[in-house]
Amino acid sequence: MQVDLPDVLTEVTEQFARYEKALVTNDIAVLGELFRNDPRSLRYGVGENLYGYDAITAFRAARSPVGLMRKTAQTVITSYGRDTAVASTLFFRDSLPGRVGRQMQTWVRFPEGWKIVAAHVSIIDEPGSSKDVDHKA
Repeated sequence: MQVDLPDVLTEVTEQFARYEKALVTNDIAVLGELFRNDPRSLRYGVGENLYGYDAITAFRAARSPVGLMRKTAQTVITSYGRDTAVASTLFFRDSLPGRVGRQMQTWVRFPEGWKIVAAHVSIIDEPGSSKDVDHKA
C-alpha cells in the first residue's frame, strides 16, 4: 500500500479546508455534504455521541452558530492507498483559554467523492497550562 500519495493528499487537504470553512461559518449544507449519508457514519463530539448521518445532520441544524471561530494547529493528513485518509488537527478557541481541542476524521473516497465516515472531537486542558499542574506536590 502506498502512503501519502501526493495527489490524494491534495484532494483530501482541499476537502478538509472546505470542512473547516463550513464549520466556522456554520454552513450546514456543506457540512452535511461532507459526511457520508449512511447510518454507519458516526461523530463523537465533546458532549454527544452521534450514530448515523441523520443524527449528525440534526445536531448541526440545532447547534448555535455563535462562537464557532477557531484556529487550527499541527494538522496532519495521511492517506492510505487511493481511497482512505485520516485528518487530525488541534484547535483553539478564544472562548476556551487554557484548553485545546482535538479533532480526527476518517475520510473515504466513494464514487460521489471524499466523505467523512467517522469523526471524533474532544477538548482537554492544554498541556503545560496552569490547569495541567499537579497541585498535590
